[in-house]
Amino acid sequence: MRVARSSDTKLDLRISRPDACYIPLVRELVRQHPRFFFWTTLAAVALRLLFVCLSPQVTEDSRIYADIANNWLSHGIYGTTEAGRVIPTYIRLPGYPAFLAIIFAIFGKDNFRAVLLIQILIDVGTCFVIADLARRTTSLADGSHPGTRSYKASKFAFLAAAVCPFFANYAGAVLTETLEIFMTALALDFAVVGLESVAEGRLNVRAAIACGLAIAAAILLRPDGGILLIAVEAYLAFLLFAPTAANSRRNTRHLLYMGVTVAIVAVAPLIPWTLRNLQTMHRFEPLTPRYANNPGDYVPLGFNRWVKTWMADYVSVQEIYWQEPGEEIDASKLPSRAFDSPEQKQRTIEVLNRYNQGKEIDERLDAQFAALADKRIHSAPLRYYLWLPLLRIADMWLRPRTELTQADPRWWEFNDDLKYSILSVAFGAINLIYILIACGSLARGPALRWLGLFVVFIAIRSAFLGTLENPETRYTLECYPVLIVFAATWRLHAKEG
Repeated sequence: MRVARSSDTKLDLRISRPDACYIPLVRELVRQHPRFFFWTTLAAVALRLLFVCLSPQVTEDSRIYADIANNWLSHGIYGTTEAGRVIPTYIRLPGYPAFLAIIFAIFGKDNFRAVLLIQILIDVGTCFVIADLARRTTSLADGSHPGTRSYKASKFAFLAAAVCPFFANYAGAVLTETLEIFMTALALDFAVVGLESVAEGRLNVRAAIACGLAIAAAILLRPDGGILLIAVEAYLAFLLFAPTAANSRRNTRHLLYMGVTVAIVAVAPLIPWTLRNLQTMHRFEPLTPRYANNPGDYVPLGFNRWVKTWMADYVSVQEIYWQEPGEEIDASKLPSRAFDSPEQKQRTIEVLNRYNQGKEIDERLDAQFAALADKRIHSAPLRYYLWLPLLRIADMWLRPRTELTQADPRWWEFNDDLKYSILSVAFGAINLIYILIACGSLARGPALRWLGLFVVFIAIRSAFLGTLENPETRYTLECYPVLIVFAATWRLHAKEG
């Protein structure tokens, strides 16, 4: 399809070539390699079915989402059931409850099996989106039609996503991760489609709208989905001010229009949710409260701050952080970095013993935890603001991703059943392989278009995760589509080498 030359005062929104189509599919590639995609898709489905059949996960969070979905369906109230009554809530965003409500309405109340089977289909769709993202970003730097090199990278990315056990594991869990990963990959793919058009001197409005919708869906699933919007807008702002010859007046205007369109579309769906919270909950809350609490619920901020002065790994999340409230906290499980002196250790044990008497934190006890936190932060501010966040980020990236299994989080002690010790080591090795291939490919030279977009996204998301006191490995899974695309460039370097 030919494109008329556009003037500086008129936007040309037509598509210049079939490959620039805003629909992020790899139909042409599938037609060229039907056997590869058939057998790889079959393997992807089989792997995910294995997790669904052997270890389906319906967690406490799953039941909260399901409770909200059922109340929404049965009573028209977005709320949780407490003492036989439906109480309005805003502890969870409406994206995943809406997904569950649709499935429950079609297949029956609390039909988690149907949820998991549909998540398998969505997760396989993620593999195709990642393959398309790899195809587009490894095309020639001049934007010409991608050839054999990008097709090989696309097939590698599809295979890496299809056999990824971490994607498959969460497809078998009634949690937001599968949908969140899909929307993340989709938003980045549409962002690249939009950037391709800008590089050709055009504005692809449909791609910008689709990118905004995918980001909106990611935000409605989890509040940290907003990091996608920040990353895309930050990269577009960088391109606006980057001193390159490509930044003509027309391209600058296209970048501005793209950024504004993405932002408006991404934020617009939050308006009804915010208005509902104002009317029903009497709170201005465009997302969810930081600690997922309802109005009137007491949040032990002092305890959370104290935990953050020493928390560096997922083990302590399970053994200490999640014990409050209701469970006893074993002070012997605290790492040595939780104390700066013998006196502070004794004081900490005394405060924990007071907690263990009632297994709940009130304002007075929380003030004692806050005093411990203030003293530790004052004595070592760099530890609190820099070193511990970096350690938490490293733990979320490098720890074996076995949190959905029965494996002992202290996997390095090898005190677990043999099969779970093997599983922990295997998952840790697989995770490390993905990371090393991705980093090694990037180190060999830039082979990706729009590399900055992906680097900005990973950097901003990792920095945000470092501010959390509970390092959970699942929080970095949204970065895996990018990691796989990075790893796919290994195929290019291997060919060129």
